[in-house]
Amino acid sequence: MTQYTPKHGLQTRIVQPTDQLTPGWESFSVPVARASTVVFPDLAAMRALDWKNDAQWRYGLHATPTSIALAQRLAALEGGNHALLQPSGLSSISNVYFGLVKSGDDVLIPDNVYSPNRDHAEWLAKDFGITARYYDPMIGAGIADLIRPNTKLIWLEAPGSVTMEVSDIPAITAAARARGVITAIDNTWSAGLSFRPFDHGVDISMQALTKYQSGGSDVLMGATITVDRELHLKLKLARMRMGIGVSSDDCSLILRSLPSMKVRFEQHDRSALALAKWLKTRPEIAAVLHPALPDCPGHAFYQRDFTGAGGLFSVVFDARYTPQQIDTFCESLELFSLGWSWGGAQSLAMPYNVASMRTESSWPHRGTLVRFYVGLEEEADLRADIERCLVALG
Repeated sequence: MTQYTPKHGLQTRIVQPTDQLTPGWESFSVPVARASTVVFPDLAAMRALDWKNDAQWRYGLHATPTSIALAQRLAALEGGNHALLQPSGLSSISNVYFGLVKSGDDVLIPDNVYSPNRDHAEWLAKDFGITARYYDPMIGAGIADLIRPNTKLIWLEAPGSVTMEVSDIPAITAAARARGVITAIDNTWSAGLSFRPFDHGVDISMQALTKYQSGGSDVLMGATITVDRELHLKLKLARMRMGIGVSSDDCSLILRSLPSMKVRFEQHDRSALALAKWLKTRPEIAAVLHPALPDCPGHAFYQRDFTGAGGLFSVVFDARYTPQQIDTFCESLELFSLGWSWGGAQSLAMPYNVASMRTESSWPHRGTLVRFYVGLEEEADLRADIERCLVALG
């Protein structure tokens, strides 16, 4: 870049200053590199850029040093080789669809899938000519019977983020690989900490970084993580063509939170499991759906494949309570706010009508389900809050 001297006018010197970062500067934090335009030292350097090279950037939309630092750390966390950032978890799901599926293709989706994923698939089926079919999340190796010649993608979610069934992921991925079908998992529940999808045959791990990675309930971001380079490049090209980018400031917030994520996750896990075990003793509760408990569907797979559960689990109330009574229960909680999502410091609760969310697998419970997210408050205080509201149910 041209080095301007004081002979230039004040405005020119403000717009194009001569100052540079102090050589040798080093700190624990990654500098925030904000950019739309990326400047090149010469045309030869610009023309030598290869968009396939993850260590390079050509425009701020696609990458900055800050976003690349975050992507590299996320890939390393899950044992992947590549990571792409998107502005939300749902955007990451969309990136997988548009990178891999075209009109005439078939997609298999678990019946306990994150609802916006189901909505996305229905939209693509209606307006873009794909086929979206749903399968029982406990199907295991039986998924092979559902694979068609035009099946291109199988989604997994383990456990289901509302109903908590844990699928036999290695059985499903083995069947998919035998037929050349790509598998993608929504791995947000485990945060990439307690389940390593690539060790179990999964091709793509999708994460909502909005959750534990952020830890503050104040950042929207997602990621798709892969091992295979060619698969990564397909997703990368789709992301580039759709003009998907992320804020370097948001990347810096997640980079700041990553070092404490495992410690926070383990604390969420301890408190949530303690509450889940206590709730199993309550007469108001018909079932506790926590993968670490023996009677949760898929518990054996959880024991085999997972190392922790974090702060999210669900309960089913006794059928004698009406949905309206359960709404009152949730609204009466003082330390559990009403809200979707999880991963932050504050606890959350939300009632669900599970029967209305399924098409292919039966729901065995008659009572209303409430999902709890257990934050970083004192577990004893959360227990007292729930107990007070349970007593009020009568």
